[in-house]
Amino acid sequence: MSDLTVRVFEDGTKLGQYLADRILDTIADAASDGTSFVLGCPGGRSLRTTYLALGESAHHRDDVDLSPLIIVMMDEYVTPSSDGFEYVPIDAHFSCRRFAYEEILGPLAGLRGAPGVERVWVPHPDDPAAHDERIASVGGIDHFLLASGESDGHVAFNPPGSDMFSATRVVELAETTRHDNLDTFPAFEGLHEVPTHGVTIGLGSIVELSLTATLVCTGSAKRRTVNRVRASSDFDPAWPATIVHRCRGAEMLVDRSASGDGKSIKSDK
Repeated sequence: MSDLTVRVFEDGTKLGQYLADRILDTIADAASDGTSFVLGCPGGRSLRTTYLALGESAHHRDDVDLSPLIIVMMDEYVTPSSDGFEYVPIDAHFSCRRFAYEEILGPLAGLRGAPGVERVWVPHPDDPAAHDERIASVGGIDHFLLASGESDGHVAFNPPGSDMFSATRVVELAETTRHDNLDTFPAFEGLHEVPTHGVTIGLGSIVELSLTATLVCTGSAKRRTVNRVRASSDFDPAWPATIVHRCRGAEMLVDRSASGDGKSIKSDK
């Protein structure tokens, strides 16, 4: 039986503030101990309030030293090339690298020890295994933030049916995942513009390389994920987000819109 902790917040802003403050406290501890703090991050909508609150809170704290922070991104879109696959252009509106630089690093700019692009690690299609090896070399991901696809529960680009022991690799995106991305990136004019492949951290990599994992669900569109995760007690390959049940230090943070009636969930105002 899973020991998953579930907490519900009034809205995504309060959830983001709570999570950002926890992350900053842990970074402060790492700075005091002289150790690194590795944060696993998805792109997209679910963690936007957290990333924004992280910057806003950090700018109002006297103890902030971000020098321990390393950001590990989950995935990136790729396109076929003559000898395999290559990243999409970094200035593409849907690029996960662009998202990391603008929406995660951006709010932290100007703070003591703020990370630059060299401390943002993204899996590369030429050598996906190197991503797992690099993470393992620093002792793993201290806190992995997870998000779930609306219609199929994908985590990173891991589609339904993914092996729970899968490593970082290039995958063909599920059609459901590509449809979800039309909402995530409204600048897409149609499904034909959504890439068909991505390089993604594996489900097994998430489990084996993370010390703490938090699945974040905000908005009514994520209610299906909340229901699926709460109804299960172990990994269900039909809904990859249930991999959180296999993670150490696992929790799910949701807002009222995602939780539905919120019954049997501890509430944080």
